[in-house]
Amino acid sequence: MTRNFKIRPLGGAAGCLTMIVLSIVLSLVLTGLVNVFLR
Repeated sequence: MTRNFKIRPLGGAAGCLTMIVLSIVLSLVLTGLVNVFLR
């Protein structure tokens, strides 16, 4: 993954909800991967 990718903000509340959902999903996926690797 490239670290200097630009997140284009979507207009309105839909964009905010999308960013929140994406961040939650990414954190869950990262936590799951860490748990799998630490077993």
